[in-house]
This record gives sequence, structure tokens and C-alpha cells, in this order.
Amino acid sequence: MNVMPSLLIIGFVWPEPNSSAAGGRMMQLISLFREQGYTITFASPAQDSDFMVNLSEFGVQKVSITLNNSSFDDFIKELNPAVVLFDRFMIEEQFGWRVAENCPDALRILDTEDLHCLRLVRQKAFKEKRTFEISDLLTEEVAKREIASILRCDLSLMISEYEMELLTTVFKIDKSLLYYLPLLLASNAISDLDKLLSFEERKDFVFIGNFYHEPNWNAVKYLKETIWPLIKKQLPQAVLNIYGAYPSQKVLQLNNTKQGFLIHGRAENAQEVIQKAAVVLAPLHFGAGIKGKLLEAMQCGTPSVTTPIGAESMQGELEWNGFVEDDPEIFAAKAVELYQDKEIWLQAQKNGIAIINQRYLRTLFEDDFATQIAFLLSNIKQHRLNNFMGELLQHHTLKSTKYMSKWIEEKNK
Repeated sequence: MNVMPSLLIIGFVWPEPNSSAAGGRMMQLISLFREQGYTITFASPAQDSDFMVNLSEFGVQKVSITLNNSSFDDFIKELNPAVVLFDRFMIEEQFGWRVAENCPDALRILDTEDLHCLRLVRQKAFKEKRTFEISDLLTEEVAKREIASILRCDLSLMISEYEMELLTTVFKIDKSLLYYLPLLLASNAISDLDKLLSFEERKDFVFIGNFYHEPNWNAVKYLKETIWPLIKKQLPQAVLNIYGAYPSQKVLQLNNTKQGFLIHGRAENAQEVIQKAAVVLAPLHFGAGIKGKLLEAMQCGTPSVTTPIGAESMQGELEWNGFVEDDPEIFAAKAVELYQDKEIWLQAQKNGIAIINQRYLRTLFEDDFATQIAFLLSNIKQHRLNNFMGELLQHHTLKSTKYMSKWIEEKNK
């Protein structure tokens, strides 16, 4: 009788697919491993939230765990998973040494979500009103922690080709430790074009994004102060609808009916909101990874105007689903053009569908991903011998993090 292999996912938070692209990404990974025949346990030290998904509906066991507590050691020894997936590098820092010590043969995978250090140094450069330099990464403490985490793991899942290139060229990370797996969409993810609202039936502009995420708050502020007044001058009847989970008071205060700048908070159904809109606006100044909101716009047949940061690593050699502009005057002009010109709008819609079909369909990646995991499981010893820096870091981290954690545990007693 075949025993189903087991996967332990250690989550930074419980997945909320309707709140953020990160939540959707986690559910995609769960689905990929389910199809490979894994039994899945999802453990997290996070508090439950009102919007978290019911994991049991997806055949996943939910377990709450505690930081800096040896109860985790007993839990993982008993579970004895074949694969452990860390959700972001902070989780690998906390639990990676315990996994390595108690289940040394388990394959350790890091889902980076995006390169946190890249997002952080871009944000700092933006706030300091200067251009981001690659050398900024080399002095950033978070980069040192994040790169160490990538080296300690057997495989890191990357959603951005630009970030893979940074890791291999700037940080000299071996390609065998990285795997490109973008946000994935089912082949029926794009509604039939005939069923989507036509150019004439759509109205208004929309922005959508989780407000826990600093780049989204910055983009909304920039829309309010700079971009929207330029658009409104040319389209006095137009409205910009702003949606996003977890809006703070400072976000809600931007609501202004007279200016057609409306803050709605969480969208019950994000796709419905985007499908009704004529154009998605996403003037992102900093960030990393690829943008779920822009992929969702393509799915909904809604063209978008974004910045080079917004479109980074999303289209490959293909034409964008609208326009990519940095200059606020041109950004606003292109948004108006898309809003008014049916021919340009329809071409942008087609571009978005081509990007999805050639770059984001799950069928393009699922078989290769399964093969990669199977290969690593059967060649784990050799794979680790080839990653001496990772073994070295694992050895020292085990010592330092382990004793720090044990000290905290004693202190908590």
C-alpha cells in the first residue's frame, strides 16, 4: 500500500485569498501539492482572522504552533513530513533550525513571495528621494538575513524573473537553489470575452490592494494628490473607486465624493469590481515580486496603467495590457486615452489575455514542478553536498538561533 507523502506548511499568517495575492498564492501551492498526492498540514503561530480560508474544506489539517517553544519539536517529530514549506524567510528563521534538527531528511522549501529586501531598499530610496541602486541591497541587513535563509533551504520558489537574476548575479546564488513559479491561473481563469462587459458597458477607474502593504497605501496617496486631479480635469464625470482589505483611518479620510475619489474598503468580490471598471490604475513607486492586482485585471479583461515597478517581470517580451508610464502627466494622459478610445482599449485587453496564456497558466508549470520536487527528494544528500555555503550557514544558525530561542523559552517560563 502506498503511503501518501506528507507536507508541512509553516505559515506567516493563515491564508486569506480574498485579502491579498499572497493568500491566493498559498492556496495555489496547496492545490499543486494536493494534486501530487500529499497529505497537508498547515501550521502557524498567527492569530486566527475573520477572513482566513477554512483549510479543512481543502483537505488541509490546521495546527496552531508557538514561537520559541520546544513543543514544536515534538509536533514535527511525530508528523515527520517529507517536505516542509516555509512561508517567507522570517518563518524559516524561526523554525528552520528546529526542522533541520528534528527532521533532517525533510526537503526544506522557502516560498519567498517576493524579495523583501528589494521592496525595503526601494522604499527607503523612494523616501530619501533618490534612485534605488543595486549596491543598496548589499548594505541592507534584511538582505543578509533573507539571503542566508535562501541558502539554508534546499529550494526557494521565486515569482519574479528579475529577482532570480538579482540573486544569481548580485548574490551569486546557485541556480539549482532557485525555482521560478509565478502566480498561477487555471486554464478557465479568463472568462469568455463574449461574457465580459463590453467597452461601452464599463465605467470608471479602479484601484485595488491590501492596505497592510505599504506600496499600496503610497500608490493611493499619489493617486489622490497627483494623478487623479490630472485625470479629473479631462474627465469631470469619472469616478475612481478604491478597494482594499484593512484600510486604516488615514486611508478612509481620503474619501471625497465631490472629487469622485471613493474609498470602499474590502471588496466582497474583487473580480466583480474589476470587471465593471473601464481601467485599473496602479501607480506603484516601490515594491517587489509580481502584482496580483494587475494579473487579476488581465483576467477580467480590464486594461491597466501602471509604472515600471508595477509591470516588472510580468510581461516578458509581450505587449502590456495598457500602458506602463512613470511620468505623472503621461500616466494620466494614457489613462484618459484608454478610457476614451475603444480601439486602443480592445487591443490592451487582447494583450492581457496573451500574457496570461503564455506566462501564467498553471498547465505550463505543474508537471515540471512535480518533477523538480521528486528529483530533489531522491537526490537530497548530493544536492546538499553541492550547497556547502548553505550547510555552513545551517550549522552556525543552528547554534546561534537555537540558543537564542532556548533563552527566550526559558525567560518566558
